[in-house]
Amino acid sequence: MPDDDADDRRLRLTDDADEPTDGRDDAEADEQGEGSRRSRRRREGKRRNPLVVALLVLFTMALIVAVALGGFALYLTNKFDNNVTRSSLLPDGDRATRAASAGNAQNILLLGSDSRTQELRSGARADVIQLVHVPNDRKSLQVIHFPRDLYVDIPGRGKNKINAAYAFGGAPLLVQTLEQLLGVRIDNVAAIGFDGFKELTNTVGGVQVNVDQPSTSQGYTFTPGTMQMNGDQALAFVRERKQLAGGDIDRGKRQQAWMKGLMSKTLNTGTLTNPVKLSGMVDDVSQNLVVDESFSTGDMRSLAFSMRGVRQADITFMTAPYSGFSSVRGIGSIDVVDEPRMKQLGQALQEDTMTTLPGQITNPG
Repeated sequence: MPDDDADDRRLRLTDDADEPTDGRDDAEADEQGEGSRRSRRRREGKRRNPLVVALLVLFTMALIVAVALGGFALYLTNKFDNNVTRSSLLPDGDRATRAASAGNAQNILLLGSDSRTQELRSGARADVIQLVHVPNDRKSLQVIHFPRDLYVDIPGRGKNKINAAYAFGGAPLLVQTLEQLLGVRIDNVAAIGFDGFKELTNTVGGVQVNVDQPSTSQGYTFTPGTMQMNGDQALAFVRERKQLAGGDIDRGKRQQAWMKGLMSKTLNTGTLTNPVKLSGMVDDVSQNLVVDESFSTGDMRSLAFSMRGVRQADITFMTAPYSGFSSVRGIGSIDVVDEPRMKQLGQALQEDTMTTLPGQITNPG
């Protein structure tokens, strides 16, 4: 009988127990039942990862710095700039070019994990791979999730799972892989850990989170309804999956509920007018953030300010197009790229026409 828990431990995206995936560590997945694999992949395809919302919280922090006044604004800017870690996350040499028709559209690669930031800085793993497209008109966001089992060409390494690119060569090789796959230039890279959002929850005095299913985890009991949570409670809440009817799908919803509550509290007028809280909030996020060397604090602040009108309804989630599932000896189970639809997606990204992209081009996000 297939060991679904073992399969989930090898392949889930957000748990602390995950190890770096180099494309060779789960060859034994071939022995798992096909039904179990397909069920797991359908769950992954539907997940709306909370790290996307975390990126919006990051932009919120940058916006706070942007709208603060006088000497306090300078203080927050310096604090943010001093705390953020900058690293060589972009590749050298020839890169994909930007189409003139795209104007000032931006493509930001978001890498994330609920591991500690130190692990992210050392390049230990990338649990989540999301490409965030910011259109030239700054009126919306398109977020494309690239499942880590997507079977692609990795420059200099042959075909393998896309997550193997990170294990082989860190963020620069992953950027090269995506640029080759899509024909699109990636402008910036940001890696974010969850520790900062736990601390941010505490800094703002806890958040109101909607609980849709009962559960007990790490000594905390969660009952249906609205519940006030501190950082430790929130982490226990979002990490639980085995007690939930929908497993990983419902865990993803919990993570979103937490992040939405956090954003709501962050944007609360009383929070934004409290200098002590503002300073602590900037600390919490920036100390858990790693960005590429060209992504300056000024760039983030300007981008955040230009996106100040974007609301949740303006954000579209999607999954990179795949046509099915298979397995490769020595690599394990894979997601098969839908080449024609991937080409259409790349063209829409390149020409900044994502808002007119037919829905059938991508898989549901």
